[in-house]
Amino acid sequence: MAHGDARQQLLDDTIDYVSVHGLTDLSLRRLAAELGTSHRMLSHHFGSKEGLWVAIVQEIERRQLAAMGDLVPDPSLSFEDATRAWWRHISDPSLWPLERLFFEVYGQALHGRPPTSHLLDGIVDSWLGPAAELGEAMGVPHEEAVAFARLGLAVTRGLLLDLIATEDRDGVDAAMEHWIALNAQALADAVGRRNSDE
Repeated sequence: MAHGDARQQLLDDTIDYVSVHGLTDLSLRRLAAELGTSHRMLSHHFGSKEGLWVAIVQEIERRQLAAMGDLVPDPSLSFEDATRAWWRHISDPSLWPLERLFFEVYGQALHGRPPTSHLLDGIVDSWLGPAAELGEAMGVPHEEAVAFARLGLAVTRGLLLDLIATEDRDGVDAAMEHWIALNAQALADAVGRRNSDE
């Protein structure tokens, strides 16, 4: 098996494991035993436990970006329906262990702890382009579409943190519905301004 293939297989297996069992007090040695590999192989491919956590977060972010493209490309879907579909996906309890890891590693990166600081490269920008394209497809001018994308990312991450911390599904879903309504009106206004300028 090629180096890249072996690394990706270990990463996929690790994601599957931590999705079910979580990360509390998980050492590389214990993880290696659970995966049927060696501590040395995990260290070889990821450098350290923190390096593996960063790799997990980056892979999950990559998968979620791909999922966004799969969930909301249908031009017949309204903004509201597309956003609800995305929220149902991203807030599913099966993703909570990985989302806890995301926030944990994100916090370490903000403190500049190596190797987690590499996570900050693209942690916002990688989402702005695809999300802004969706806004532009609805007729929102580019500059406003980028601003809406940044706001949407911030709201989604904030509500995810709220949901994971409080497990108040009803309250968080109600907040998301309120944001969807506000944003739908703001998007309609932005499209109206653009059309009146043309």
